[in-house]
Amino acid sequence: MARPLLLLLLLLTFLLLAAAAPERPCGPAGLSRNTVLGHPGANVTLTCQDEGPANVTVTWRREERGPAARGGHGRQLPEGNTLLLRRLRHEDSGRYSCSGGGRPLRSLQLLVEEPPETPRVSCYRRSHDKDVLCEWPLRAKPSPGTRAMLWVKRRFAAEDATAQRCRYFAKASKFVCRVKVPPGAEDTKPLVVSTCVTNGAGGAAGEDRIITLSGVLKPDPPVNVTVTPLEMSPQRLRVSWSYPPSWDPRFYWLRFQIRYRPEPARTFTEVDRGTMTWLDIRDAWRGTRHLVQVRAQEEFGHGAWSEWSQEASGTPWTDPGDVTSEMGPFSSQFPGEDGPSWATLPPELFGRDAARGGAAMEASAGAAPPPYAVLAAGGSLGLGIALLVAIVVRYRQMWGRGGPKAEGEGQHVLVPLAPPSAPPLSDTPVPPPPAPPALHVTNLDYFFSGQ
Repeated sequence: MARPLLLLLLLLTFLLLAAAAPERPCGPAGLSRNTVLGHPGANVTLTCQDEGPANVTVTWRREERGPAARGGHGRQLPEGNTLLLRRLRHEDSGRYSCSGGGRPLRSLQLLVEEPPETPRVSCYRRSHDKDVLCEWPLRAKPSPGTRAMLWVKRRFAAEDATAQRCRYFAKASKFVCRVKVPPGAEDTKPLVVSTCVTNGAGGAAGEDRIITLSGVLKPDPPVNVTVTPLEMSPQRLRVSWSYPPSWDPRFYWLRFQIRYRPEPARTFTEVDRGTMTWLDIRDAWRGTRHLVQVRAQEEFGHGAWSEWSQEASGTPWTDPGDVTSEMGPFSSQFPGEDGPSWATLPPELFGRDAARGGAAMEASAGAAPPPYAVLAAGGSLGLGIALLVAIVVRYRQMWGRGGPKAEGEGQHVLVPLAPPSAPPLSDTPVPPPPAPPALHVTNLDYFFSGQ
């Protein structure tokens, strides 16, 4: 029993809310009796009088504006009670008058335009303390009499909607409506946004959108994005940026995302930076120009990301004496497990002219070796020559002191210990053998003698 009553109560509530919502007709404005509507490219017939005057020639004249009106010249029109205009254009709009017998008979206003485009609305809020902006683009410029309106009301609330007039911006080719946010409005309460566009040819109503104040947050892109090389760091770049002027960081912060790429590459590397307003890029390509962009979002993730900022560019620091910095975009450094490693990019990535330049650069690099290679080769050659000279001097001093020695020279004479015919030993002491003559040998001769 309680369930049917609950359903009935919900149905009554829905009917009350529907009755409380005011009707917003979205149709063409009422045309007067003397206004004729025509569509571009179509034909239209203008009638002077329901019954043409007898024996009177009816002439038509279009009231010109501008220089043509001041000169008294107008478009020559056929005579007759009816005037047929073929393949209408927007320029055919204007006032047409018919006269007969020297007196005016009727004046008609011709309006040439198409029904307005159906609005497809998107709403955003640049910060917590700004109004909500709703806009939609147009494919063609609207006619002068086009009018756009927007209504906002709280969802499931029996209250009148607030109407806002929308303005057309010719430079951006879009309608923009400003929705005033009352102080203290809750960011999470849903709002219903309705739009309607009308002109003399008809009207078009956009689909209702349900939004929240926090859900439509979309900050402006960050500003003052700069890219600075760091001294003595050929693979690092310092990126810094500032808050957009429309966002006050004293109450709410933004979180940022950065994307960058070296100029030859087509894909970006994206980095989440949190609430910091700077970033050190540590994997930049040596000697290569890099493009950097930054975007922002409310710090707690409410709403959408801003558009990417304008591109900023920078090149890492380059050592003037480093030959690798002159290798151009064909050589790049990538981080590895055991330190940075070099890789060569294909010349097809840079076009035919760049490939020729790279080939010429490689040829010039092969013809002029680096200085440290020349020093190493020269040092090794000098050391080898010094060792060879020392060996030759040593052996020349050892073998060049008077030629080869005579046979037996410098050798001790072999004396038999007990010859067979020696007399028996006696008690008479035997004098010691005479000492050999002293050899005067210098230290240097002894060193080179090899003994």
